[in-house]
Amino acid sequence: MVEIKTDMALETMREAGRVVAHALAAAREAAAVGVRLRELDEAARTVLTKAGAHSPFLGYQPSFAPVPFPAVICASVNDAVAHGIPDGYRLRDGDLVSIDCGAELDGWTGDAAISFTVGTPRPADLDLIAATQRALDAGIAAATVGHRIGDISHAIGTVARKAACGMPADFGGHGIGRQMHEDPHVPNHGRPGRGFPLRHGLTLAIEPMLMAGGRNDYYTDPDGWTLRTIDGSRAAHIEHTVAITDDGPRILTLP
Repeated sequence: MVEIKTDMALETMREAGRVVAHALAAAREAAAVGVRLRELDEAARTVLTKAGAHSPFLGYQPSFAPVPFPAVICASVNDAVAHGIPDGYRLRDGDLVSIDCGAELDGWTGDAAISFTVGTPRPADLDLIAATQRALDAGIAAATVGHRIGDISHAIGTVARKAACGMPADFGGHGIGRQMHEDPHVPNHGRPGRGFPLRHGLTLAIEPMLMAGGRNDYYTDPDGWTLRTIDGSRAAHIEHTVAITDDGPRILTLP
């Protein structure tokens, strides 16, 4: 079931999205060489608590996961594509970090992710992050009334292929609203003109995940959550919650 949101619901989702943006900013600000990943989680958790928001990540357990997720952010480093558990790992100079975070406020949800480097960046990592941002921008630009999900997917996939990057098979964006994951699924590759039609009030989490090695396969760590590139290459993940409106796409997870 795909729920089309009212304009009032979109305003509430915008407030949830603002909390997400602030939590991601706090986690990024806390990131430095020697800082543990769990400290980034603590920074984001503080923002959620002060805003009176709840985490849709904490305790979340989809069918593929052997245990509930234990944190309010996913913290994925270097070859980790997504779903990394923030633990005692200390950040090192040159690490590429992706942070994913969500917030539920007044019954509505926002979800976003950022990627950045710590300390001295590798030029190749900066290129990967830039390509991932371009893919997201292209997907958002295609998220207009009259288009279909496949137009978003095609736009993202075109940028990824041009950058010679892979994307993890089976993972992509999703509908979002009262729950973090709702219909429809938003693949990161696809054919234009196919899939669910985009109309005013549809809200989507659009999230390209690019892998520098160019392969689409991945493996899952023993923790049952962390996805890693099969060849050890670096990965980046950037996401926004976006509303389809008659006035064009509206990003709900900005500060």
